[in-house]
Parts: sequence; structure tokens; C-alpha cells
Amino acid sequence: MPLFTNYMQSVFRTRKESTVEMTRRQFSVGAGAAGALALMNGNSSLAATTKENEDMQSQPKGKSFWPNGARLAVSISLMFEGGGQPISGAQSAFGPILDGLPDLPANAFFAYGHYEGIPRALNLFDKHNIKASCFMVGKAIENAPDVAQEVVRRGHEAAAHGRTWSSSYNLSREEEKRFIADSQEAIHRITGQTAVGWNAFYMRNSVNILETLQELGFLYTIDEPSHDEPFIIPVKGKDFVTVPYTLSMNDISSFPLEGYNPLAYEQALKDEFDQLYEEGAGRRRLMLIGMHDRINGHPNRIRVLDRFLTYAKGHDDVWFARKDEIAKWALEHREDTPIVHRGSASISGLQGN
Repeated sequence: MPLFTNYMQSVFRTRKESTVEMTRRQFSVGAGAAGALALMNGNSSLAATTKENEDMQSQPKGKSFWPNGARLAVSISLMFEGGGQPISGAQSAFGPILDGLPDLPANAFFAYGHYEGIPRALNLFDKHNIKASCFMVGKAIENAPDVAQEVVRRGHEAAAHGRTWSSSYNLSREEEKRFIADSQEAIHRITGQTAVGWNAFYMRNSVNILETLQELGFLYTIDEPSHDEPFIIPVKGKDFVTVPYTLSMNDISSFPLEGYNPLAYEQALKDEFDQLYEEGAGRRRLMLIGMHDRINGHPNRIRVLDRFLTYAKGHDDVWFARKDEIAKWALEHREDTPIVHRGSASISGLQGN
């Protein structure tokens, strides 16, 4: 089976939110006329969707939305997963193994992450004076505690990515809570840092996730690729932040091993940056880069990232930030942050309260 071929077919079939309210937003070009036309045609569903688009569009021009007047924030997620996978059946470049036997080359493929990929990525970040958010699987960092400690020693965020590299959305609420808490506890025990950010296996959580994360003391989740900026969902009267994730700039989905084109990847990074940098003149914009220890940690891919970071740092007013920093900024500047009110996730199909 080709690597990750079912990924884009199996995830993120989202439905329209049941109730959405975006506060302190202003409308950009075209949606007003489209909404009026929809009402004239009796298409209330389209009209409602247009209204949502109106509410989430551009902010007043000339206003600063990031620290020190930055025009664009760029945030990198580094997934620390090698060693947290099952010893048989984990997705890799080699396809499934018979009879559930230990898959030696697949496990070596994962081990590359903590042997080579993460140390190489840390050196790249040091070169550009960039801090990233590292989402750690509990079992993975137990197998390579020195690497996890080095991540934190160099000033990067230690965030939680589950007890093992496996699903938790199908667990009961208490089981899922324990699964998340276990990784949080492992991170604190090994690195001394308390994780306040959460990322689930393939971003899939149960419908209870926001309340569970809030109860465990988390500040934010990245498990929603719906925006190009952070937003707030009120949960039991208290704000909870989503710092969105990315599929288009994610090495595991858009730039897998088969068919990988490094020049196309580099151009995609630059195009993503250029578009968001342009939009950043009038509204808060956030560029996200998702990288995995065993994939973008390879030498040729690090070279691509090196050239991109040199390009991005050649622009004025760019803030390279950890996701906990972004979440805290969003909370401290609530007046400039979208506030999303949703009903039950069982009804909306999106994370809600």
C-alpha cells in the first residue's frame, strides 16, 4: 500500500456549523451582493453561509494584530512520534507486514526521527533563531528522553500528542482523558515542562475534547484546519483557543515520500508565505508548517526548509512563534480574535462545546 494514500480520503469531511458567530469582524469584497442575490433567489442556506463569510472577513486596515507590529506570524509544528508507534502495523513506506510480526524496517523508519531528524531540525531552528512547538508522544519520549530534554533546553515548546501514536477519539470520555493526561504527565516527568497544547492522532478527537482539555489545564488545541488565524471557542464560560493546523503545508499529507518534488515543495512554501504576507496588511494572518521527525528531518528536506526560512526572514515584520505564544496573544487580545460560538460537535460536525 502506498504511503498515506488514504489520508486525504479519510479525514476532515466537515459539515456546516449549526450556529456560528464571529465577533469584531468586517466584511471584504463581494459577499454582501452574493448574500442579497441568495435571498432574492430564496436560497436561505447559501445566504446563511454568505453571512458567516461576511463575519469572518478582513479587519480594519492599518491595525497591528501581532507583537511589535508584525504583519505575519509563522509557526512550525515538529511531531515527535518515533518510538510511539505499534511495532507491527504502523503506516510506513513498506506497506503492511504479515501476521502482525514486528515490522523491523518500518520501526527503523520511525526511529530515524529521534536518531537523526529531530537533532537536525533543532540545528536548523538554532541557525535561524526560531522557536517551534514540538508535539510529543509519551511513549516516544520515554524511549528517547535525552532528545526530548534537548528540545526543551533549546527553548522549544513541549506539547502533548497522546500516550502512544494511536487513535483516542473512539475511547470513552474518561479513557480519552486518561490517554491525554498520560502524555502530559510523561512530558512533565521527562522535560520538566507542563504541556498546554494538544494534537490528536490525525487530528481526530471525541466530541468531548474541548471540555476534557480545559479540565486538564490545556490552553489550546491545533486539531482544526479551518482558519488562517487563531480563534476562540468559549467552553463553559471560559475561553479556549484553537491555533489551526495545516494540511497544505504538512509533509505527511501534501509532501509524502512517493512523488516528492523538493522544488515544488519549496515553491509552495514561498507562495503560501507571499499570499498570507500580502493579506497581513489588513487582517491577522498565520502561516503554519507541519513537519514530522522521520520525514522533514531528512537532509534534503532540511535544506529546502533552510532556504525557505532564509527567504521568509528576509521580509520585515514576521513573527516566528511557538503555538503557546500565539494562543496567549490571542487571549490577551480578545478584541481582535474571532470568537466562534458552536453547538454540540455531534450536530455541527466541528469542535464545539
